[in-house]
Amino acid sequence: MRRTLRLWVSVCAVALCTFLAVQPSAEGFANWHWNMIRGSRGADVAELQGRLRYVNYYHGAIDGVFGWQTYWAVRRFQRDVGLRIDGIAGPATKTELVRRSRGYRPPSSHRVSPYSGSGRFSARDVDLLARVVHGEARGEPYIGKVAVAAVVLNRLEDPRFPHTIPGVVFQPGAFTAVSDGQIWLTPDDQSRRAALDAIRGWDPTGGAVYYFNPATATSRWIWSRPQIKQIGRHIFTR
Repeated sequence: MRRTLRLWVSVCAVALCTFLAVQPSAEGFANWHWNMIRGSRGADVAELQGRLRYVNYYHGAIDGVFGWQTYWAVRRFQRDVGLRIDGIAGPATKTELVRRSRGYRPPSSHRVSPYSGSGRFSARDVDLLARVVHGEARGEPYIGKVAVAAVVLNRLEDPRFPHTIPGVVFQPGAFTAVSDGQIWLTPDDQSRRAALDAIRGWDPTGGAVYYFNPATATSRWIWSRPQIKQIGRHIFTR
């Protein structure tokens, strides 16, 4: 009995050590699921730049903006550690970077607000964007939630639409969630994360400014729009 107990304790200890060895540092990136790409912005990009500088791969400014210098630094790091060389800072790249930069501590001058890189977007803008995601894409896969937020942001750059988030969201007839009142539901954490991921530069839609559910859409006009791709139950169009 004692031998069995000792064996069980030993196995658990080994498993725990293995688990801890492969987990990312608790002081690492805030959003491990987020694939940072060229054009991404925010606190995690600043963390990426700081850690790449710490291990001597990046020598530019730590500004929270994923530009060409950051892109090539990521590629060089991926090449040297045996990861897929694509210039995308995804979970595998971030995990390996945290492992190799364990002594890194961000200088206070380099700390970036979660809303950094969002430019004119206030906390209220982010909250409203999260409400749109929650009202329009509840039940969709995470990438589908980010895609809905990206459509709102893409409209800001299109002359056919208003140039503020409230203006886009409350444009008459623009979103079902506004028409049926679901815009006022409290967004969950995933909807908030999706809104921030879109603000930081993730656009799974490829530049779409419209989307619709083919199972329920009856408008001939929306069906006539040039389609880009389908994500979850939504088709995204130009």
